[in-house]
Amino acid sequence: MKYIVFLLCIFISVSAFSQQETFDLITYTPPKGWKKEAKENVVGYSVVDNAKRTWCRISVYRSTTSKGAIDQDFTSEWNDLIAKPYQITKAPQTSTTQDAAGWKIKGGSGTFVFNNSDAAVLLTTMSDNSRVVSITAMTNSQDYMPVIERFVETVSLKKSTASNVGTKPAAASSTTTPKATPVKSSYKFTTTNFDDGWVATEQADWVQVAKGNLKVLLHYPTNRIDVSSSDVKIIANNAWNILVAPRYSNLKNFKLTNGNLDYLRPMFMSGNVSDPSTGKVVYVVLFKRGESGWIEVVAPDKNTFVQAFGVDNDVIDNTVSMSIWEPLQKMAGYNRFGVAISDLIGKWTNNFSGMTQYVNVYTGASAGMDTHSSAQVFVFSGNSYQWQISSASGFVGSIKFQGAKSNGQFKVPTNWQIYFSDIEAKPRTYDAYFSCIKGARILWLQDSAYPIGFTAYGRSE
Repeated sequence: MKYIVFLLCIFISVSAFSQQETFDLITYTPPKGWKKEAKENVVGYSVVDNAKRTWCRISVYRSTTSKGAIDQDFTSEWNDLIAKPYQITKAPQTSTTQDAAGWKIKGGSGTFVFNNSDAAVLLTTMSDNSRVVSITAMTNSQDYMPVIERFVETVSLKKSTASNVGTKPAAASSTTTPKATPVKSSYKFTTTNFDDGWVATEQADWVQVAKGNLKVLLHYPTNRIDVSSSDVKIIANNAWNILVAPRYSNLKNFKLTNGNLDYLRPMFMSGNVSDPSTGKVVYVVLFKRGESGWIEVVAPDKNTFVQAFGVDNDVIDNTVSMSIWEPLQKMAGYNRFGVAISDLIGKWTNNFSGMTQYVNVYTGASAGMDTHSSAQVFVFSGNSYQWQISSASGFVGSIKFQGAKSNGQFKVPTNWQIYFSDIEAKPRTYDAYFSCIKGARILWLQDSAYPIGFTAYGRSE
């Protein structure tokens, strides 16, 4: 069986391919007519179209020793193979980790400037917690995407021989991860075990994310918090009084930190409180920045929190870097749960609309209004689906309408992907996950072949 890696997705195939080559742990069919360059630790295939000024390069790297987990392996490979050589400072767009025959697979993409033109780079890293293998694809033109796709469709990995594959034994510790009983739900998955040790559990009013002696509560959006004030301190105090204060007692050492000169208006509050459920004194932080939502962290003491997240409110001032908030803000991303076929039955839709009013710069008179709207709809039934996209755009009075639709069979190859037999005349695989809100869920989808960001869908019926 072949385990086919297409940039950010994984499939299983039994097809046979001719003219295959093997390099270390990977077998593949090289692109026909491309220039081959073989070195000790990497085999590369490249092509240049001088007339169009376009190029593409695919590289297969020799396996190296794993760092013990796919997230660490991917980060290391991204830094060593891409970020440092091409001076990329922006974090990559990444896929959900997938599993195949003992291998964990994670993909990511980014952009950089090469010879004064924009280029894209895609990295797929495969790890069995013993060895790690990577494939990169770089190009300045989407014309080469079909060739890249055909290449990765021929890739197969040797079966992992690592012991205890997919599980990393926990180190001996005097602390245990706080356990939570998931709320009763009609959805199949109410708990997610992440590779880095965090465990997310759906609750009635928040998602609990726990590891060791730390507990993080990702509060669901609520209109109970008065945000009408322009004063950040007033909003922050309102949030504390609604979300935190009712569940604790004996507040001491409360501190509200102004944060720094950050346009995303970070709000950070902390204090020592008594937890009636355990009878212990704990250190509680309530944080929000931009669209992170309200994040509550419960730690045994302040020092434990600072060691875990690197934020000490005693030393924060207006000169601190905005990056100081990243470890806290990324916790919002743990509101993520797998997808099952039974969860999808029904109609899911996203809607987007907007308008632009044009004004004559000299007279101030109206110069017309441009409007645009779009909607995608998925209707799931059994193992079949219907898909439709419609859009309208243009100046009022001359709006143009466009649309497309298709139907076919769908399947869920992993808990984090949905395969569609026909979307715009070709099969597609989407990365997928659910996030929780009060009493409902949001379905997030992203085309695995073009990982430019997830789109949210709500169930309409």
